[in-house]
Amino acid sequence: MVVLTVCTVNVFCQKKCVAEDYENREIQLFPDLSEKFRAIQNFITEKHRQQQLISSAAGTTSAGISVIKIPVVVHILYNSPAERISEAQVRSQIEVLNKDFRRLNADTLKTPPVYKNLAGDCQIEFSFASKDPHGKSTSGIVWKKTSILFFGIDDRIKYSAIGGDDAWDPKKYLNIWVGSLAGMMGYSSTPGGPENKDGIVVSYNSFGTTGSATIPFNKGRTTVHEIGHWLGLRHTWGDAYCGDDHVDDTPAQERASRDCPSGIIISCNNGPYGNMYMNFMDLTNDDCTNMFTKGQVDRMRSMFSGGGPRYPLLQSDTEGIPSGTGEESGNIPAEQQVIVYPNPASDHLTIQVSANDHSIRTIAIYNQVGQMILKQRIVQSVTHVNILHLNSGVYYIRIEARKGMVKFIKY
Repeated sequence: MVVLTVCTVNVFCQKKCVAEDYENREIQLFPDLSEKFRAIQNFITEKHRQQQLISSAAGTTSAGISVIKIPVVVHILYNSPAERISEAQVRSQIEVLNKDFRRLNADTLKTPPVYKNLAGDCQIEFSFASKDPHGKSTSGIVWKKTSILFFGIDDRIKYSAIGGDDAWDPKKYLNIWVGSLAGMMGYSSTPGGPENKDGIVVSYNSFGTTGSATIPFNKGRTTVHEIGHWLGLRHTWGDAYCGDDHVDDTPAQERASRDCPSGIIISCNNGPYGNMYMNFMDLTNDDCTNMFTKGQVDRMRSMFSGGGPRYPLLQSDTEGIPSGTGEESGNIPAEQQVIVYPNPASDHLTIQVSANDHSIRTIAIYNQVGQMILKQRIVQSVTHVNILHLNSGVYYIRIEARKGMVKFIKY
């Protein structure tokens, strides 16, 4: 006799992350993957170890080397109008990624003081792809009607022939599939797995911060968590009782955290400070996670080392603009004599142009998802721009008659 447990499909009855279940399933289907996954983990561990030695000697982390930029394509599979999430909802998720992976999220204030010195800036940024696999312009978002009511961990969502949408080349894009999922909120492929399955899958009601995103998973942290897996991180409890996540600065932990814990919770002899339940790789509610550690940062960035599984993305020519501005991103050439300072800035920017350059009349500031939030006329060679009202984050300045963008950080 088969007994079916019926559960209303909403985020409250879902298992947040099934990345471990997915990896085990892949190994069962394709036993040869076990050795490949092990080799990838050994590679990451060795590169991580090397970076720790470098970091210890330099007193810094690998995040200081350079910013890694990842082109993203979002495949949205919908059966009902409610599942056809809006462009605004997708953009809200990219904005969360760019804040959380740069430690520019406002809730860093919630990180316990004892762990703040361990928190790291990944210096990883995300933008919508500007070119599709055929070289045509794209918004980086694909909407597709499907006859499938719910998707599972069988990867059906990743194949056009059976109701999903085919992956774009994972050597050039991070594929994110969004749809209605049965009994889960998301999962990630395992680094080193089949290319036509590479990417992450997220439920439409735990994606982004608006629209169908539902409390308590409406802060975009499910996607942050799954991308952590996609970049080689394991759960903080190591997917076992007091298990090993292969990161030295995350405390041992008995099991997954749920809901929104508070105070010091001791397990696995991890006193005096206890579980790091505010880590993005735990299963705490969105509003209660806010950090990656420096060790996790180094481990993720090691994926982009030469020979690493994410190294090809560094050569991708599909990276977009700061989503939607219509320009290639990049710095203004020095010979055009445009200077923006200070950077980072807290309350104002100074923009200095050549006194003899009369082609510049206006500047515009865009946020990370390509929305213009300020436009100002330039009437003299030195212009002061008030940015006190802007939220902390990464912004881009477009200057009239000049190709490209200047990026600045508001803190």
